[in-house]
Amino acid sequence: MRARYRAEGLAEEELAPEPYGQFARWFADAVASGLHEPNAMVVSTADAQGRPSSRTVLLKQYDRRGFVFFTNYGSRKGRELQANPYVSLLFPWHPVARQVIVSGRAERIGRDETAAYFRTRPHGSQLGAWASEQSSTVASRAALDRVYAELAARYPEGEDVPAPPGWGGFRVCAESVEFWQGRENRLHDRLRYVRGDGGPDSAGGTAGEGQVWRVERLCP
Repeated sequence: MRARYRAEGLAEEELAPEPYGQFARWFADAVASGLHEPNAMVVSTADAQGRPSSRTVLLKQYDRRGFVFFTNYGSRKGRELQANPYVSLLFPWHPVARQVIVSGRAERIGRDETAAYFRTRPHGSQLGAWASEQSSTVASRAALDRVYAELAARYPEGEDVPAPPGWGGFRVCAESVEFWQGRENRLHDRLRYVRGDGGPDSAGGTAGEGQVWRVERLCP
């Protein structure tokens, strides 16, 4: 199976001065294209021995501080990030022949920020965060549904549900961000921002939050 890419290219002079601005442009394009769940990303982590694992998670926030997703801290990814904070995020926007790959370190966000986001979740999703001890074994679907039903009785619709103490957000502080644009003959454009240690970056500007970036082109 082979797809033929014919999209327009990506040139250095077209880039935003820093990767978060460029991500905002491409994310807006993905939304405008009608792409299903453009905020879906593959989150790859590794345990203390370097054994990797991946799963699809929804991006919920992003700004110049990083990319934020939420999870049970006792889940596999939560435990692995506790042991090894380095993480990779992949946005696989296949219908528009684009990918974004973020590499960096994950850190927990504050409880106030977690609680503020948790209040925006649908009531059922709030209960689900309490009902599921994510990544742990469960005896049956019936057992999971029973716990959920007990929580629904305890916190009926309209009742405030507190954020579980073992549940919250991770912010991925990017160290590099690659923008991949599919091109004809497999000569794809790959432009990668790499965080520097000061001074003007090669894209012609400086980033927010004290970060400085250079841009390098990678062979496809």
